[in-house]
Amino acid sequence: MAALVFAGQSFPLVRKLTSIGADPDADIVIRQAGVAEGHAHVRLEGDAYVLVPLEPRDAPVLVNGRSVKRHTLEHGDEVRLGPATLRFQLWPDTSTAGRPTTKRDTSQANEALAAYRRLAAFSTKLAHGVDVGALLEALLDEVVELTGADKGFIVLARSDGPRVASARNVQRETIQSALGEVAGQLSDSILQRVISTRQPVIVSDALHDAQFNASVSVMRLKLCSVMCVPLQFRGELLGLIYVGNDNVVSLFDDQALETLSVFASQAALLLHAAQQVDALKQDNTALREVIAEQKFGDLIGACDAMREVFRKLDRVATTDISVLLLGETGTGKELLARELHRRSPRHAGPFVALNCGALPESLMESELFGHRRGAFTGAVADKIGCFQAAHGGTLFLDEIGEMPATLQVKLLRALQERVITPVGDTKPIAVDLRVVAATHVDLEQAIKAGRFREDLYYRLNVMSLELPPLRRRDEDVVLIARFLLDKCARDLDRPVRGFTRDAVIALRKHLWPGNIRELENRIKKGVLLTDGVELTPDDLDLGDAQLVGRVLPLAEAREAWQRRYIDEVLALNGGNRTKAARDLGVDPRTIFRHVAQGRDEE
Repeated sequence: MAALVFAGQSFPLVRKLTSIGADPDADIVIRQAGVAEGHAHVRLEGDAYVLVPLEPRDAPVLVNGRSVKRHTLEHGDEVRLGPATLRFQLWPDTSTAGRPTTKRDTSQANEALAAYRRLAAFSTKLAHGVDVGALLEALLDEVVELTGADKGFIVLARSDGPRVASARNVQRETIQSALGEVAGQLSDSILQRVISTRQPVIVSDALHDAQFNASVSVMRLKLCSVMCVPLQFRGELLGLIYVGNDNVVSLFDDQALETLSVFASQAALLLHAAQQVDALKQDNTALREVIAEQKFGDLIGACDAMREVFRKLDRVATTDISVLLLGETGTGKELLARELHRRSPRHAGPFVALNCGALPESLMESELFGHRRGAFTGAVADKIGCFQAAHGGTLFLDEIGEMPATLQVKLLRALQERVITPVGDTKPIAVDLRVVAATHVDLEQAIKAGRFREDLYYRLNVMSLELPPLRRRDEDVVLIARFLLDKCARDLDRPVRGFTRDAVIALRKHLWPGNIRELENRIKKGVLLTDGVELTPDDLDLGDAQLVGRVLPLAEAREAWQRRYIDEVLALNGGNRTKAARDLGVDPRTIFRHVAQGRDEE
């Protein structure tokens, strides 16, 4: 691993950009007089490490005694930042002080350099987003060339047993006959030894080795030299790298095994990341398919209440009757109104929205019907109102329950006669439009209280559609949350790809008093502020204080409990859906449907 050595301490260069300076937040902190806060940085470009001074005038940077503006570092370079001296190492310095360098030292150094360069190239390929299959082939090609083997295999650990995921020869060709084989058929002893001990194995003369000469791979492939090392990440065995040569005895020595082991430890980290990315891609693809099946235009929903809304909307959209949309604030009434317009014969006309609760009474009449120049103070020009603007299309009157009583009479006349009279004018104007109104107010109670005209209510409520609150759409919450997360991540250009399991549970438990609007705001805030790739309950501000209990209908409570229990069994099986289905005694397709409908990404 490349590193900069300063004051006897080695600082590995494991990041794309490593900062150096007196700033306490720098990756390599040097608190010496003459060292600037941001003195320089080292940037990984392909397989090269490039030193770039940040303040060349006030704080020059010297490499091997010469001032530089940009320098590609080589093993042994001496870097001076003011009074501080650092040394660049592309591989660990294993030579003994005072001992002359031998040909063996040079050979080992060259092998180490080749290993690190190949590892850097492998990292670059991962950064360019290759899929797991291509990544395994790239890894194996590097390993075969690095070790001088004739052929190599990558065996991945799977729930149904280890299987060969990639098989390559020295010509960088895939060995098709080995792909998909059960690993036990490749070797009944060497691989099993590494799997059980998690330790690398080297066999210098496999054909005459008493312990391994009966190995299936040795006999089938007629291997003379064999090496096998584990691919481990945080104690988890991801798989194995197995290489062999069929014509050179003792090709592999301890130095080669050590080099391959170091390569494997770094490759395991990269492979784990690639597998995570690949799993996210697969889940995102499945999610898009589920959303596509459960979308109704811009509306998303799979619960019975939403399906009923979709059924009614599909029938009423082709007519020209007035529709009243009911539901709490933030449930998506304007989206529903837009979908009505989009599916209506008026879809080519304008869609005009007016929030009746957002304007003072003195301005609302002008907004609705328009005005003529000089009609009132500030009316410096003619203005058309929403009724005229929506001619030939749809007028959406949001929060109609907040409309002042004096305007309700004028609105009723406009709806009955399909004519409007701008403020300050006496000439009526005919309009042709469809009116869709929405409110979170109980209009029947408002009528009893004298705050809303009964005749206007019946004029608007030829057909009503009621959107259920989010707290009654348990199976839709996570589906909508994932859709919003994907949208917010794209809009904000943030690398957030999913929710943690605890976040999914929190999403389902929260009451969502602000409905979908609240959900979108919490996700947007979380995407903007999180440092991870998955949102946690803390990122969503969904701590225990927000997760209060509520009384559910028995069927809804049973369904919610079943979902949580499936999640728990999946967690016990490490996310393995087949095992979870076997433990629960259900068809695996039941678990896959559960995952597709809202379970968190594996």
